[in-house]
Amino acid sequence: MTAPSTYGLSSEARNLHWLLTNLVEEVPGIQSVAVVSSDGLLLLSSDPEHTEEARQARAAQRGGPKGSAADLATIVSGIGSLTVGAAKLMESGTVKHTMVAMEEGSLFVMTISDGSLIGVHGSAECDMSVVAYHMALFVGRAGHVLTPELRSELRQSLESSEGSTTGGAR
Repeated sequence: MTAPSTYGLSSEARNLHWLLTNLVEEVPGIQSVAVVSSDGLLLLSSDPEHTEEARQARAAQRGGPKGSAADLATIVSGIGSLTVGAAKLMESGTVKHTMVAMEEGSLFVMTISDGSLIGVHGSAECDMSVVAYHMALFVGRAGHVLTPELRSELRQSLESSEGSTTGGAR
């Protein structure tokens, strides 16, 4: 994983980037991680999409998906919304986490705070219990600092880096 630039960010934002980097580097089998706000906007990502090579590859894809960070954020947001609706219909309280096991991988979604979610795409070989444990540690460490102000700062940071890669055009 290529660490995103944290220059100019608050200490809380830098700490969240550090926590995300550690999650990806310490847990075998994690392929991608996305943290999304309650409205589905990407706040943090493990993808090296901020490297020049990834930017050029994305620019060459006309009309295709925005990339794995945006795709994972969309999936995480959708699964989060679906499971919250299901919990309401079943009158079973709040959703804590969701796990999806597939032939070639796995997907984990866990609530952080105020509707924010963390989603992890794991390989087929990853140990689901280890991933879930480390996600819970991330949530425990990140949940209390993920304030509306910090979410806004993280979103602005992503938008600034995206704007600089496209010359300011969207």
